Amino acid sequence: MRSITTRFRAYQLGCSGSSFSFFAGGHFTVLEARLTAQSRPSLVYEMQRCGLDGADTLHITSWDTDHCNHCELEDLLNLIHPAKIECPGYEPYSESAKKSLKTIENYRISRRFSNRGTEIRAITPAYISSLSKAEELAFRDTFYNPKWIDLNCANNNSTVKHFRGGSFNVLSLGDVEDHRISARLRRGRILKEQTDVMILAHHGADNGFTNKDFIARLRPKLAICSADYANQYDHPRQEIRDLLFDYGVRLMTTKTGDIIVKSIGDHTGHYRAINLKGNSKEISSSCDFRSKKAQLLSFNEDTIRQRMMPRPHYLNLR
Repeated sequence: MRSITTRFRAYQLGCSGSSFSFFAGGHFTVLEARLTAQSRPSLVYEMQRCGLDGADTLHITSWDTDHCNHCELEDLLNLIHPAKIECPGYEPYSESAKKSLKTIENYRISRRFSNRGTEIRAITPAYISSLSKAEELAFRDTFYNPKWIDLNCANNNSTVKHFRGGSFNVLSLGDVEDHRISARLRRGRILKEQTDVMILAHHGADNGFTNKDFIARLRPKLAICSADYANQYDHPRQEIRDLLFDYGVRLMTTKTGDIIVKSIGDHTGHYRAINLKGNSKEISSSCDFRSKKAQLLSFNEDTIRQRMMPRPHYLNLR
């Protein structure tokens, strides 16, 4: 049995925006470049809980200020001092985004002079095209977007990443909103067979991306919405709530407090989701699940490779 201690956390910021972390196999990733007075103690706790004093990776899905705030970025970098930063693969278009990119470059230079190298990686269409396909193993993180740069809608250039290194998998969708991206993603075999926790695209907006066909195909066990309690867009939208309910997908939001998803038992596929009450350790609700890939955790890599490789075309003929 492959036992992998896994933790995911969605942080309540006390304002609009997104902040998450994912820990699996000894590696800690911070998702989105946000850090507020409310979220900072929780992030510090998560790193300590995982036995770490920093993050391996800072993963940013979008240059929008609710995903990457230049006023908070330097403080975040100094707190987690990541060895790798994954940046959006499109050109920053706002002054805030340009300042963020400059802050990241200054951080890289400072790390070089202190003999601690930092890799800055832009997740561009060219970079995604250069990657080997991920069907071979069940534990390799996978990038799905952007496949091209949308010059008319920056949201569609958000990075989509499937975190597959733990005993449950997390799908991060950024702010994508085009139904054509939704259609492309739902055709993915790995996404269908191995998505357990899904961060709702664009904070749960009803913009065409999160539709019936997408949810019916992926069928995640748990949907996470990062939204402030009094957000002006009423995220997650009622239409999305209804859709998730119809397909038996549990919804938790940071409106009520932080969300912690953690592997339990022997860490081979069972996990528990806990929604905390705002700015406290008191539990609002909880639910236990079994990951879709639980059976895979009992296989060796040769068996996984045989199961995950595409079948020859003639075997698919009826």
